[in-house]
Amino acid sequence: MNYSNNTYAALFNSQKDNQFQVGNSKYKVRIQKLKALKLALEKTYRYDIIEALHKDFKKPKVETDLTEIYLVVKEIKHTISNLKSWLKHQRVETPIALFGTSSYIKYEPKGVCLIISPWNYPVNLTFGPLVSAIAAGNTVILKPSEMTPNTSAVMAKIVNNVFDRNEVALVEGEVEVSQELLKLPFNHIFFTGSPTVGKIVMSAAAKHLSSVTLELGGKSPTIIHESATINAAIKNIVWGKFLNNGQTCIAPDYVLIHESIKNEFINAFTLKVSEYYSENPKASESYSRVVNKKHFERLVSYIEDAKSKNATIELGGDYDVTSNYIAPTLISDIPDDALLFEEEIFGPILPIKTYTSVDAVVNYINSKEKPLALYVYAKRENFIKYLINNTRAGSTCVNSNALQYSNHHLPFGGSNNSGIGKAHGFFGFQEFSNARSVLKRHLPGPFYLLFPPYTKYKEKIAKATIKWF
Repeated sequence: MNYSNNTYAALFNSQKDNQFQVGNSKYKVRIQKLKALKLALEKTYRYDIIEALHKDFKKPKVETDLTEIYLVVKEIKHTISNLKSWLKHQRVETPIALFGTSSYIKYEPKGVCLIISPWNYPVNLTFGPLVSAIAAGNTVILKPSEMTPNTSAVMAKIVNNVFDRNEVALVEGEVEVSQELLKLPFNHIFFTGSPTVGKIVMSAAAKHLSSVTLELGGKSPTIIHESATINAAIKNIVWGKFLNNGQTCIAPDYVLIHESIKNEFINAFTLKVSEYYSENPKASESYSRVVNKKHFERLVSYIEDAKSKNATIELGGDYDVTSNYIAPTLISDIPDDALLFEEEIFGPILPIKTYTSVDAVVNYINSKEKPLALYVYAKRENFIKYLINNTRAGSTCVNSNALQYSNHHLPFGGSNNSGIGKAHGFFGFQEFSNARSVLKRHLPGPFYLLFPPYTKYKEKIAKATIKWF
């Protein structure tokens, strides 16, 4: 069946017609495609990507290499090393009652896939899922964010030069493009973005019963126990929070710190910000910017809301509308009804809240939606275990933050409001695959004794057979 209800139907139909040719390709063919993408990212277009991201929101070169290019290249290398084994039939046991048969799982491609990626890590979060989709043998349409137009233009060049359009295609445009694409019956949709938009994507997918992967966000807490080494914790937290100007889905969203070490934390935090970004972060080449005016105004409203509710600005709080600059900001004494505690921040503002008991920490975290990440800094193992066992989160990092994302042997993704499904490595390959069960009969077996007509004798056989399943 062809679908001609919107502008992108022809592209969809060409990939739909080509899906079995792509899906039946051998692992060596898929690896060739991944190597071509790796070459484009690592060599041919590396400086174009660096320049584009700097134009879009002044992203530092080192951050582009580490968080955009390197992570995708690492994903490609990991996939190339393991794809042959992933594609092998996974043999499974067969019950004795099914004597004469063998069983296995075949990972087959889901078909035509849509990847809708965000603006905060446009290269990483477009091409990372694409690696998994190619590995699984799918055809793919990519829709990057319109908020980073320079980077989207470079990615379009990469896709056009590396892939045939009936295998992988990238379409640019505003939100209306995504809306039109979502009308099409994709076999799988991979979306990265906010929970609010994730619900819209899931609703659109439901009309066609398309499977979905939703990589969302939420308010990721950072808990600091009095046994933690403050200087080591600060080193990680300042980096993890202000990386990409705080526009990271797994950035520490707020800190829960034992009240006995609050002042020590604030002093050390202030010194570390100066060390990383100088006394004048606005002039630092290591500090990027808020992506656009809309998000800048949203973040400024959070700061002003906190001020109006008598919060204490411990560091920063200043901003410049002409360049979408917001200083690294630390705020304390914030009431629970402040916007900083109600909305995901996604910017360079870190609120801190004190606690006196671990139960208070657990109750506070569990009063909110499940976070995408949870961070804990402590030396006491019983405290760490208690937190992990009595909270829920997509991932957890102990005595560090954000590094869980870079381990491709770990599944990455959220739970409920912070996401559905997993990405990276074999988990990403699985997400774009259907685990097809196959049972093959080789010899006649005892199960034939249970075929009609049903008699008292066969009732006895059936009853005896149950224990063998």
